[in-house]
Order: sequence, then C-alpha cells, then structure tokens
Amino acid sequence: MKVLITRPQRDAETLAAILAARGIESLIEPLTAIEFRRDCAAVLAPLLDGAQAVLFTSGNGARAFAAATARRDLPVLAVGDATAKAAREAGFATITSAGGDVADLTRLIIATLAPMKGALVHAAGSVVAGDLGGALTAAGFTVHRAVLYDAVTSDRLSDATYAALDRGEISAALFFSPRNATTFVKLAAPRRERCASVVAVGLSEAVAKPLSALAWRRIVIAAAPTEAALVATLQESLEREASS
Repeated sequence: MKVLITRPQRDAETLAAILAARGIESLIEPLTAIEFRRDCAAVLAPLLDGAQAVLFTSGNGARAFAAATARRDLPVLAVGDATAKAAREAGFATITSAGGDVADLTRLIIATLAPMKGALVHAAGSVVAGDLGGALTAAGFTVHRAVLYDAVTSDRLSDATYAALDRGEISAALFFSPRNATTFVKLAAPRRERCASVVAVGLSEAVAKPLSALAWRRIVIAAAPTEAALVATLQESLEREASS
C-alpha cells in the first residue's frame, strides 16, 4: 500500500525519504508547481536595507529568497522546523523556528523582536495562508511582504495517481494546505468513490475542512501543525488500520 503526498515536488521528495525510512512507500502527486518570479531580485533588494529580520512561512520562501539575493546576514524566523531546515540549507546561520503555524510564528516574533529595531521582510508566494502581516502590523511592526514565487495549481491528477486509486493501492493521502486539499477534491471527482478506502491526513482543521466534500475512509488531523506531527499521525493511522 502507498501513501499519496500532495506537496510540491521538492518538499514531497524530502518527505518521501522520511517515510521510506519508516518503511512506508509513497506516491508523489505535486498539486502545485513552484515558479520563482523573474523580478524577485528587484522586488527584494530595496526591502533589505534597515530590515531587522526575514520571515519564512515555507521552505519555498527560503529557497526563493536565496535565489534572489546573496544576503544571508539577517536573522531568520521560520514558521516550523521543515522551513528552518530549508533556510539552513540555503546558507542562513541565525535561524529560530516557531515549531508550528503562522499563529505560533506571530507569537514568537512579538515575544523576541521589537518594532522600533527595523522592518520585517516576509518572503512569500502570491497566495499565503493566514494573516501574518496584519497581526504583526497590529502589534506595531512594519512588515514588507515580498512576493517571490507563484504556486501554480495542477489541472489534473497524474495517470499514475488515477491508476493507483483504481487499483486500490493508496491507503492514505497527506494534505498540507487548504488550497491543495481543495484542488485534490476537485481533481479526484472522477474517482471519488475510490477515496472511500483512503484515510485523509490533514495538517490542521483548516486543511481538513475542504476534504469533507469527499467520502473518505476517515479524516484525521495532525496533533500539531508540523510535518513531524503529521507523520506521527499517519503512522498511528496506518497501524490502526493494520490491526483492525
């Protein structure tokens, strides 16, 4: 049996390796493709002078920032450990992880930074989850959101995924964002009856909400909005299914 991973290709490959180490076979279905914007260097450059820190809410933001500038001197505050890892791989040295979601990152920033010490630069995509900028602005911070990449949504599932669903090979599917969950629900419509044997694992309540449009075997939610918690929830779910 296989686990379907719906993250963008690069993050999905990293997660597939983690699952493989646990003896779990996976199938990657990247429902979005990450495309760095051509003007990202020009957009980012004027925002960095005088900034006190860079905010990353995804590994894609860290990678897009790294592609746009050679600057690695600013402290990084990352939404979670996977994003912090991407920042380290991009060459940043001073990195603090909020270990959770955007709300956790907001609390970390308010607790550790001071508005008068300079603006914050949020390296982001054209679509973001949550209102990080709004919450920080309300707390007195100046936040510059630098849109560095686009997440382009797929218009169909791959033949491999359709075939795996038809053969009943997929035991679970992992979802990390409401957007990807919504996209899957739409694209899986021709195989909606096949989802009745699949356990859907969502990163949070917000991710799980659009999944309810399909009749899954079960929908389970990670104990915390982190990759590690989602993997642990998946493992528990698979063990439960195996023993039932």
